[in-house]
Amino acid sequence: MIHLVGSGPGDPGLITVKGLRLLEEADAVVYDRLAPQALLRHVRQDAELFYVGKRPGDDQAMKQEEINALLVRLGREGKRVVRLKGGDPYVFGRGGEEALALLEAGLPFEVVPGVTSGIAAPAYAGIPVTHRNLASSVAFVTGHEDPSKGRTDVDWDRVARGADTLVLYMGVGRLGEIAASLVAAGRDPDTPVAVIRWGTVPEQRTVTGTLADIAGRVAEAGMRPPAVTVVGEVVRLREEGLAWYEARPLFGRRVVVTRARAQAGELSRRLEELGAAVVEFPTIEIRPPADFGPLDAAIRELDSFDWIVFTSVNGVGAFLERLVFHGLDVRAVPRRARIAAIGPATAGRVREAGLRVDAVPREYRAEALLEEISGEPLEGRRVLIPRAARAREVLPERLRAAGAKVVVPPAYETVPSAEGREELARRLETGEVDCVTFTASSTVENFAAAFGAGEAARLLAKTRVACIGPVTAAAARERGIRVDAEADEYTIEGLVRAVVGLFAARASQER
Repeated sequence: MIHLVGSGPGDPGLITVKGLRLLEEADAVVYDRLAPQALLRHVRQDAELFYVGKRPGDDQAMKQEEINALLVRLGREGKRVVRLKGGDPYVFGRGGEEALALLEAGLPFEVVPGVTSGIAAPAYAGIPVTHRNLASSVAFVTGHEDPSKGRTDVDWDRVARGADTLVLYMGVGRLGEIAASLVAAGRDPDTPVAVIRWGTVPEQRTVTGTLADIAGRVAEAGMRPPAVTVVGEVVRLREEGLAWYEARPLFGRRVVVTRARAQAGELSRRLEELGAAVVEFPTIEIRPPADFGPLDAAIRELDSFDWIVFTSVNGVGAFLERLVFHGLDVRAVPRRARIAAIGPATAGRVREAGLRVDAVPREYRAEALLEEISGEPLEGRRVLIPRAARAREVLPERLRAAGAKVVVPPAYETVPSAEGREELARRLETGEVDCVTFTASSTVENFAAAFGAGEAARLLAKTRVACIGPVTAAAARERGIRVDAEADEYTIEGLVRAVVGLFAARASQER
C-alpha cells in the first residue's frame, strides 16, 4: 500500500493523526523539502528514507517521473510506503500525477489529506481567508505553472472578479506581473495584499501592501519562495490584532536545548509554543547502568529503608522499571518509608506512580533537600538514593555526616553525546542561534567536552546562555562560559520564563 500523505504547511504539529500513525508504521518514506524534517523522528529506525528534493536547482532533486518510478518500485517490493508531501497532496502538490502512476501500475494507494498552506499560512499571519462581512468566497490559484506548456491556463480576468479573496501559491517571482493583470482585470490598485514566507514555522515572515506596490515591497524585503500571497480585504484584519503567531514572545528566536533527547520534549514543546525554533543538541544519552547489582540488592531490602530520595525524573523512572523487572510494583515500597524528591517535576513523577511525596525542598537542589529533612532524626536511619552513576556527592556525604546509613545504587548512567556538533558549531559561528539552554551541570560538562572548554566558551560568547539554576550556572562559569540568565525556580517552566525574560529585556533595551 502506498499512502500519499499531506504533512501540512510546515508546523509539524499540523499533520493529521492518521498521517502520523502511517508515518510511524511505514517501511519506506519518500519525502520532499517542504515536508517538516521533525516528522522524520517518528519514522522507525529500520525504515528506508528517500529524499527527493523538489527545489529548483537542488542537485538531489528527482524529476517527477523518477519519483513516480520510485513509488512504483517500492510498492512492488511489498513495502508500506508513505509519500510525505508538503501541504496537501492534491492542492498544487502533484499528488494527482503520482496517484495516476500508481493506478496505471496496478498498485493500491490511499490519499491522506493535509492542511494546505493556502489556509494555514494566512491563519498564522492573522488573516482569515473568509469573513462574513468581508469575504464570502475564496479562490486558490497557482502562480507557477508548468513552464513547458508555453502558455498560461490562468484566466486572470475571470479570477480577478471570481472571488473576494485570492490565495496565490508560488507566485513570488511573477508578483508584479500578476498584480498588474489583476488591476487590468478590474481589481482596485488599493486592494490589500500580504505575502507570507515560510508560513506556520518560526522563520515565518509577512510583508503587506497593495496591488499597486506589493511587488516593490517584496523585492525590497528580499522575500523569496516558498511563499503564498493573499489578495483581498481580509488582509486588513491582520492589523487589527489577529497576528497571534508573530506576537508570541519567542517568535523568530532560535533556541538550543541540550537535554537528553528522551527528556527534551517538555522543554522543546514549551519553547515552541512561545514561538521559538528549537534546535535539539542532546549532550547526554540516558542508558542503563553498567551493573544493576547494587540497585537489585537495594530492592531486595526495600523494607529496611526509612527514606527514599529521588533527585531526578530519570531516577524515578529507572527505579520503577527495575521494580517491574523483578515482578514488583509500587506496593513493594514500605508504607513506613518516607519519600523525598528534588523539584516538582520529580515529585510529580513519583505521584503519578501512586506514591506519596513527603518532602520537596523550596530550592530544587541537594543542599536544600538536606535542610528540608534535617528536622527528622537521621541517626541510624537508612536512606536509599537511586540516581545517576556519576553525580554530586553533597547529599550522600551530608546525610552520612548526620548519622544516616546511605545507599546510593546507580539506577542509570549518562553518556556524553556530540550528535550534530558540526552543524551546531556552524550555526553558533554564523550567529544563527539566539540562546543555548542548560538543564543540569552534566549538560554543561558534556557540551564543553564536545567542543573543548575553550572553544565552547568562544562559540557561546556569540549567543545568550540560560541555566536552570545556580549549580548549573556555576558549572558553566567554571568553564569560562558567560551566563546571561538563571531560572528563579529550578524547573523547566522556570527556565522557560528565564529565556522569555532574557529577550523581553533585550527588546526593552532596543526600544
